[in-house]
Amino acid sequence: MSAATPQPGVAGRLSFLDRYLAVWILAAMVVGLGLGRLVPGLGDVLADVTVTGVSLPIALGLLVMMYPVLAKVRYDRLDTVTRDRRLLLPSLLLNWVVGPVIMFALAWLFLPDLPEYRTGLIIVGLARCIAMVIIWNDLACGDREAAAVLVALNSVFQVIAFSALGWFYLSVLPGWLGLQQAGLDVSVWQIARSVLIFLGIPLAAGYLTRRFGERAKGRDWYEAELLPRVGPFALYGLLFTIVVLFALQGGAIASQPLDVVRIALPLLVYFAVMWVGSMALGRAVGLSYSRATTLAFTAAGNNFELAIAVAIATFGASSGQALAGVVGPLIEVPVLIGLVYVALWARRFFTSPAPAPQEDTVHV
Repeated sequence: MSAATPQPGVAGRLSFLDRYLAVWILAAMVVGLGLGRLVPGLGDVLADVTVTGVSLPIALGLLVMMYPVLAKVRYDRLDTVTRDRRLLLPSLLLNWVVGPVIMFALAWLFLPDLPEYRTGLIIVGLARCIAMVIIWNDLACGDREAAAVLVALNSVFQVIAFSALGWFYLSVLPGWLGLQQAGLDVSVWQIARSVLIFLGIPLAAGYLTRRFGERAKGRDWYEAELLPRVGPFALYGLLFTIVVLFALQGGAIASQPLDVVRIALPLLVYFAVMWVGSMALGRAVGLSYSRATTLAFTAAGNNFELAIAVAIATFGASSGQALAGVVGPLIEVPVLIGLVYVALWARRFFTSPAPAPQEDTVHV
């Protein structure tokens, strides 16, 4: 390809499904709200069959959504990032210290009188990126391998530490700071069980799929043939889950639209602060553009799938905590797409050249 050949824009490098992702999410919300209004007793039917306190349709949607993304991770190349301390240490600090602290502060600042939504946002802050962040990283010409490895590390770390961090930020820290608690009754095992099921199962399935798929037909076949086939199911699972959730949440959303706006405001601030701060930190420690971009997107993105699963299993599908998680993807998608353009513009501030844009089709 010659230097004069024009590169496609951000939207042009997305598949049809991904290009209109925000539209599909909005449509799924509308469909869910309509079903909740038009089908009497739908919520009771969806809640009748449960697994670990979660409606079985929601559980299946969450597992289908998580599996394709985790099947993309190259688990045999963890050392390519673990040896780069300039990337690894800031990533761990941003993801597991700075991010949860900022979301905790924003939740209390914006929602001091709405404890259910506040708790939902804190759970979102603890659920670190493992899903759509790979898409935004690719579009911004970030380091794809580094993003995959950081996603894998976040996945493993969440299984190990999410329950303890949830207990600390929801039960211990508010008491230390003299903040009023809303009678929260959550055991470490409740959160750990949700994490192990809704993250541990798809993580194990993704790892085994890659391991045996590559062993049977090789990496080229696995990434060129199998992944494009299973990739879209992440979007299908996400949309199905949103339809079901909004069918259960329709009454609360229709009757309290201002609450949805109040949930969105701290999320907007969170994305902006985390992304800009992480990008600046990456440049300050001497990372290349591609790795600084990966650091920024993996620090700013959140695993709303896991947050929704934990909130539903712990508090119920019709809870305010679950609603806070459901609002997340609708805000994250347009904001992070906008930050892709900001990242591409910010390349001029890095001394090392940015890589050429990825030209393969990406999928959720």
